[in-house]
Order: sequence, then C-alpha cells, then structure tokens
Amino acid sequence: MLEQLLDLVKSHAGNAIINNQNIPNEKNNEAIGLASNSILSGIQQAIAGGNIKDVLSMFGGQHDLQQNPVAQNIQSGFLENLKNQLGLDQNQAAGAASSLIPGVLQKLVHKTNDPADKQFDIQSLFNQVTGGQSSGMDIQSLLSKFKSGAFDADGDGDTDLQDVMAKLKGTGSGGGGIMDTIKNIFK
Repeated sequence: MLEQLLDLVKSHAGNAIINNQNIPNEKNNEAIGLASNSILSGIQQAIAGGNIKDVLSMFGGQHDLQQNPVAQNIQSGFLENLKNQLGLDQNQAAGAASSLIPGVLQKLVHKTNDPADKQFDIQSLFNQVTGGQSSGMDIQSLLSKFKSGAFDADGDGDTDLQDVMAKLKGTGSGGGGIMDTIKNIFK
C-alpha cells in the first residue's frame, strides 16, 4: 500500500514538488515521502482519536474534501513536515501542501471507491494504518452503510456524530459494537 501511495503522490507532485524552486531537486523524493507519510499518519491519527466518522466521510465523498477535518489535518501535517524537515518557510510550505494534498486525496478517495481499481481498496488502507488490527472488520460495508445514510439514526437526513455514535455503539445490554472494536485497535 505504501508503494502505491508513493506512486500516487509522485504522479501529482509536478508543480508542488518537482517543479517547485523552493524544494531542491535532491530533496524531491524526501518531499514525496513526507507527503505519503503525512497521508497515512493523518488517517491513522484520526482513527486512533475516534474520528472514524470524519475518515468515513472523507472516503465516502459526503462533503467537500477541503472541509473535511481529516484532510485538513493531513495537509497541515505535510505543511509542518515541509517546514521542519526541508526548511521551507510558512508560505512556501503552505503553497506546496495546498497544491498537492487535495488532489492526491481526491484521487485516493476515487481509487478506493472504484471496484475496478485493484491498486487501492479501503480495507487494505485501514489494515495498513491499524497495523492489521482492522482485518476482521468489513470496512467497505461500513463505508457503504455510511454513504447510503444507513447511520442516520434520527432520520434528519444527515449522518452526524449523534447518529454514528448511536449506530456504532450498538444497543442492548451487551454493549460493544463497532466503535468499541475501533477504540480497542489502538490499545
């Protein structure tokens, strides 16, 4: 998965990295690696932080990607990495991050939602960022339910935090549910 993500970033790195005069040519591969790692770690941090709704929203294409908190955190993380590891100033790093990350994420979302594209799938991505701990979960089914509105527990036409939490926690005296499983992944 990491190799495919590196290739995806490379294919979008033109003006943001390769043709960017602020990033020396000998640092291009490092910048591409920083972008790939920022994407994986951003998704991992969101899941570990219990923000599965935002991750599913990003991959479900429910809202403008630029407004998604996970996408914003990934872009901010890449910006900080460019500043701290490559010495770019705030404006240079912001320009590169805003030029690269949204396009890569948009393509990643498209590829994980395309059943004909075997290069990326949501299950493999989740397995990668959870260290294999999500392998027993059907992430594609969870994403499909999220996209179809099956998590709209209160019937108000949107899937918000209250709906997701109610559905993921499960009901009845046994408790549990998917949210408890996700929380336990990182313990």
